[in-house]
Amino acid sequence: MRGRALEDFVERCVREVFGKTGYQARCRFTGERGQSEKCDFAIPSGDDVQILIEVKAYGATGSKLTDVLGDVHRIVNNKRQDTYFLLVTDGLTWYDRVNDLRKLVELQNQGRITRIYTRRMAGEFISDLRQLKAELDL
Repeated sequence: MRGRALEDFVERCVREVFGKTGYQARCRFTGERGQSEKCDFAIPSGDDVQILIEVKAYGATGSKLTDVLGDVHRIVNNKRQDTYFLLVTDGLTWYDRVNDLRKLVELQNQGRITRIYTRRMAGEFISDLRQLKAELDL
């Protein structure tokens, strides 16, 4: 499943939980020091973000896989400490990039990424979104 198809899948999940107006897609969010950074989904909005979701899918090898780490680091370094950051990633080429995937898991273990999901984890993803919605009173 390539990039846009995975983004559409994630958007259906987000819409199921937050409705059509409870999020912004493909936008910029305001970070901890007032700076702006791009993301795939900001809930409830880029100006008042409480949950960030970044989507990365790959079906071919190449430098774009390494770009994932740069994109993730930009979000991690710019988001507020109280913002949840969810990463949805998929693609067979991760088998060839195990070291990059390890770095993402390390960021999750450090608490800098709240959780990493794949498409197969859709049920858990939706469940976690519902839990965050309730906890954050969104």
